Amino acid sequence: MAKLERIYTVPLGDAYETVRNKRTPRAVKILRAFIERHMKSDGARILLSENLNSHLWVRSIQKPPRRVKVRLIKDEGVVRAYLADEKIAEPKKKDAPKSEEKKPEAKPAVKSEKKEEKPAPKPEAKK
Repeated sequence: MAKLERIYTVPLGDAYETVRNKRTPRAVKILRAFIERHMKSDGARILLSENLNSHLWVRSIQKPPRRVKVRLIKDEGVVRAYLADEKIAEPKKKDAPKSEEKKPEAKPAVKSEKKEEKPAPKPEAKK
């Protein structure tokens, strides 16, 4: 499947129609619904980047942004959402086998001599 990439400005103002302490979770749901609708991703996984999530939550649960500009990339049934100006790092593939790691050689144990500790002097009682 070909890689599809688009940039959208998503309006999140409808999140302000709900009670104050549920606005940012509502904004995340609105964003996910927008992505599903515009990227035609029925049943596809939608992954939000950490920077996008923190951008939504930066002003707490009560005041999400009114709109957010996102870059959407659809590839093999997975839709990834990033901020429009975010630098995208390629996801790491887990398919490659790990190369044999060298184990560090065991160092001979060195016995350390304990210094004898002198007991602290007892404070004298005032008379």
